[in-house]
Amino acid sequence: MTQVWFKAVPFDKATVTLALESGVDAIIAPADRVEEIKALGRITVLPEEELSTVCLESKADEDSAVHCLRTQGKVLLRLGWEIIPVENILAQGDGLGVEVASLDQARLAAGILERGVDFVVVLPEAGAELKAIVAALKLSEGRLELSTARIDAITPVGLGHRVCVDTCSLLRTGQGMLVGNSSAFTFLVHAETEENPYVAARPFRINAGAVHAYTLLPRDRTAYLGEIASGREVLIVDATGRTSLAVVGRSKVEIRPLILISASCGDRTGTIFLQNAETIRLVRPDGSPVSVVALAPGDEILCRLDTAGRHFGMAISEEISEA
Repeated sequence: MTQVWFKAVPFDKATVTLALESGVDAIIAPADRVEEIKALGRITVLPEEELSTVCLESKADEDSAVHCLRTQGKVLLRLGWEIIPVENILAQGDGLGVEVASLDQARLAAGILERGVDFVVVLPEAGAELKAIVAALKLSEGRLELSTARIDAITPVGLGHRVCVDTCSLLRTGQGMLVGNSSAFTFLVHAETEENPYVAARPFRINAGAVHAYTLLPRDRTAYLGEIASGREVLIVDATGRTSLAVVGRSKVEIRPLILISASCGDRTGTIFLQNAETIRLVRPDGSPVSVVALAPGDEILCRLDTAGRHFGMAISEEISEA
């Protein structure tokens, strides 16, 4: 994931405060201001003079940037860079950063060679877009393709350990986590954003399913729900497939009555164990939540299909059957 740095040169206290509140990964500052900024929060602060910079104007400059990468580990390309030279440099090492002066430039840099540069340095003139840049590069992983599945059966199965994932974010209607008994067929489990006469909404929570289930994480990884713990990032997905990241504040594992839901999408089938309670919901194709106690065979819900197998959470090319 591309990191977002901010260049506080010339120094301005208001823009430094904005950068800290926006959640940037590092700040570049005049050497005599480094300690002052460090006192404001736990963040990496680099003296401007310590970072090797290159202005790309010729092939020789491109070669110089590659040399800096190999000998110093990091290099920053000044504003005015173009995609092809950046691709050439990026293909030869890690540690490449570029200056950006707008949200569009930041998005462009984060998508080069489908991996992006290692960091973008937001210039002061882009301060008004800083929060949008952080959100676009650090809080989103683009859009996933979701499919429509048809419910085949809903069966009570007794007691089991289920996981409530309480995030540090307030989620909205239509958002949730992708969870399933197989990583190749996951269901969009809705957050507890809806009120009912008996229980208040808890929009930070996804009552996600049984401890053994897979959930899709950032950077196309998976984990068992039972592995989710405080401080870990989880992937939040909405009904259109748009993604965002949320930090786990707490994971609650409790014994509750479960139901087994099975569904089909084309010639693919998938299953999930969820708590048997009105507050647990899946998502209809129109984005509206539907309680598991109201589901019936033939109802349509959103899912995600994945053809890859998984080994320690990473996608692999291997034939795997999970039932």
